Amino acid sequence: MSALVIGHRGAPGYRPEHSAASYRLALELGADAVEPDIVATRDGVLVVRHENEIGGTTDVAQHPEFVDRRTTKTIDGSEISGWFTEDFSWEELQTLRVRERIAKLRPGSAEYDGTERMLCLADVLELLREHERTTGHHAGVVVEIKHATYFESIGLPLDDLLEHELRGTGWAAATGLVIECFELSVLERLRGRGVDARYVYLIEKSGAPADRVVRDGTAAATYADDLGDAGLETLAAVVDGISVDKAYLLPWTTLGSGVGDLVARAHRRDLIVYTWTLRPENAFLNARHRRGDDAGAFGDWQGEFDEIFSTGVDGVFADHTDLALRARAVRDTA
Repeated sequence: MSALVIGHRGAPGYRPEHSAASYRLALELGADAVEPDIVATRDGVLVVRHENEIGGTTDVAQHPEFVDRRTTKTIDGSEISGWFTEDFSWEELQTLRVRERIAKLRPGSAEYDGTERMLCLADVLELLREHERTTGHHAGVVVEIKHATYFESIGLPLDDLLEHELRGTGWAAATGLVIECFELSVLERLRGRGVDARYVYLIEKSGAPADRVVRDGTAAATYADDLGDAGLETLAAVVDGISVDKAYLLPWTTLGSGVGDLVARAHRRDLIVYTWTLRPENAFLNARHRRGDDAGAFGDWQGEFDEIFSTGVDGVFADHTDLALRARAVRDTA
C-alpha cells in the first residue's frame, strides 16, 4: 500500500501555512490528508497555528490595539517573547491576517501575506467537508495537539477541548481521523475516554517530552528511549503509530544508524510509521542532497524523497503536496 501524503499545515510551500488557501491547495493537489496544529484561545476555541506564539505568522505586531499583549513566557522549558493565542479571544484573533513564516526562503508564498484570516479547527473540518461535497474525494485529517502540558497548566486542557470539538462531527478512525502529539499522556487520556481515532506519537531528534519532564524532572525518559526495543513495545500497547524526524529513517545519518531499520522494527510491533517533513529547498535537505549555495533553491529533492519512500514508511508530511505525490508515483512504479 502506498504511503499517505499528508499536507503539512496545508501546502505551505505555496501559501502561508494554516491558511484556507493553503489547505484548499493541498486538497486540490491531491493530498490524502491535511494536518492542522491546534492551540487555544483564552475563551477555549481551538485555533489552527503551528505555535501559540503568533508574532511570526500573523500581522499582530501591526495592530496598535494589541501592543500591550506582547510578553515573555516559558513554554516547555524555552523562554519565548511575542504574542500568544491564549491571551486573545477568538473574536480578536479573527481581526488578524496570516503571513508567511519563512518569507526569505518562500517569497512566492509571502506574496499572499495579509489576504487570509486565522482559522479555527472547525473551519478546517468544514473545508474538508466542502472539498468532499464538490469533488467526491474524501481526505483525512491529522490533528496535532501542541504544548498539551503547558495549556493544561493554564486551565485550557486541549484534550477536553478537542473531545468536545469532535463530538457529533462524524470524524473517527474509520473516516481518517488521526490525533498526534509529542506528549504521550494526552493521547492516552483521549484514548481512555473513548475518542475514536488513530493515535500517533511524535518523536523529536533530541530531548525529552514536556509531560515527562514536568513529572520526572532530570530523570525523564528521552525520545531516544522510546525507539529502543523496550520503548517500541511500550508504545505499541498505547498508540497506533509513531511519527519521526526524517533523519531517523536515513541509515547514513547519525540518528538513522543509531536506530537501525526503524520502519521494520515498528512494523513488527504493528505500529505505523509517519515521517516529517519532506521539503525541497536546500535549507531543509540533508547535505548530500543540496545543490548550490542558495538556501531557498530546490536541491535534489527527488533523491531524498525517494530514499524516504523506499523505507516502507506509511505516511509523509510534505510542504509541497504535488512534489511528494510525484516522488511517491516514481517509487510505486519502480
